[in-house]
Amino acid sequence: MTSTLMGEAQRWTSAPMDDGSRLIARLERLPVTKPVMWARGCVGMATFFDGYTTIAIAYAMPILSKTWHLTPATAAAIISSGYFGQLIGAVIFGWLAERIGRLPVLALAIGIFAIMSAACVMSWDAHSLMLFRFLQGIGTGGEVPVASAYVNELSGAKKRGRFFLLYELLFLVGLTTAGAIGLVLVPAFGWKAMFIVGMVPVALVVPLRFFLSESPRWLIGRGRLADAERVIERLEASALRSGKPLPEPADVPVSSLAAKPVGSLKELFGPLYGPRSLMLWVMWFGTYMVNNGLVTWLPTLYKTVFDMPVAKAITYGFISTGFALVASLACALLIDKVGRRRWYIGALFFAVIPLVALYLEGATSPLMVLALATPAYAALQTVTYSLYLYSGELYPTRLRSLGAGLGSAWLRAGSMAGPWVIGLIMAGGSPAPVFAVFAGVVAATGLVVVFRAPETSGKALETLSP
Repeated sequence: MTSTLMGEAQRWTSAPMDDGSRLIARLERLPVTKPVMWARGCVGMATFFDGYTTIAIAYAMPILSKTWHLTPATAAAIISSGYFGQLIGAVIFGWLAERIGRLPVLALAIGIFAIMSAACVMSWDAHSLMLFRFLQGIGTGGEVPVASAYVNELSGAKKRGRFFLLYELLFLVGLTTAGAIGLVLVPAFGWKAMFIVGMVPVALVVPLRFFLSESPRWLIGRGRLADAERVIERLEASALRSGKPLPEPADVPVSSLAAKPVGSLKELFGPLYGPRSLMLWVMWFGTYMVNNGLVTWLPTLYKTVFDMPVAKAITYGFISTGFALVASLACALLIDKVGRRRWYIGALFFAVIPLVALYLEGATSPLMVLALATPAYAALQTVTYSLYLYSGELYPTRLRSLGAGLGSAWLRAGSMAGPWVIGLIMAGGSPAPVFAVFAGVVAATGLVVVFRAPETSGKALETLSP
């Protein structure tokens, strides 16, 4: 085995390395190795807690609303404050990750949102919780786009959708786990229990910083070819040790990759990436406005409008997130075969149907809301959780983290808008018009996808985005 590894290394070390194209070709031919699985798992656990932290407030809010006598507007402000912080964190950390690397920025973001979970436990009124949720949001907002860029850059073209979405599924598992924890802990121990659990991710900072390798694509983009080659050699050695064959690398039809400068806002809005950015922003804003609006509002709707017990309201919310998790697993397994564009069109227009039905039927009972809002939420969840995959495919390495961060900023803007729209409409008393507005937003988003979204399945990142 040792001689095999040395022969493989010598064969590639002797090749001329005037640019990164050959390194990309070697990376693309790699099977999924143990180091890559470890990296995906470690970063995935951070993303799991990001999902948990994002939705924890929804399961704390029914008790908070009663304990602090919150108005609908104040409750909406508490929920939205976290998303406002996420908007800022997504932009800042996305920009920073292009310059200093994926891993140090991930460690910083995870540390912030874990520490701020502890601060949320010590909140004494609505204003203090808004502040701590805002600061916590800066960390959660920064973690996901950078983590998504990192995982995307470790995967090859052939099964990139499945590889990435099985990682991203951990975000949804975090959402679902928040529901389970809320169901068990909140009625017994109060709302602070949700934030105490959110302190766990600080333990992930050590393995991120000391046991994972930097993204080889990022290293190539920064001209650090020797560092990138060392990472790729470790992945090749791991594949050979596990008995996996390494086929001859196929040519990747791209220009030189070694000397490209860090991406700029000018390039992001240029003739190639500008239209892609606008299309992605519409998708981020529209789908997250509706989906996060639903998932954070429904437990409170069941409690305040239908006067359900807290435990039952949380159970209904947990059922919706559970169905969404199953739908997202199906998406992860099928999206490479179906294609990104066709999946998005089908999911968006399917979701319109139950939302319109809720409006027409008046949303008069909790069972009706559960039965119709759940399939709409589940369909939309397959879009929202795969947008980091799609965004990563539509930007080059030098723009990937920044592009995902700015797109994620529109995610946060949509997530902020959802609770405010709900609060304004609910001032009229009936929840039914909320579903009509949400149906219109989803339909408009679907039309943008029909006319503007390119297909990306099965193509190397460098081919899609030179």
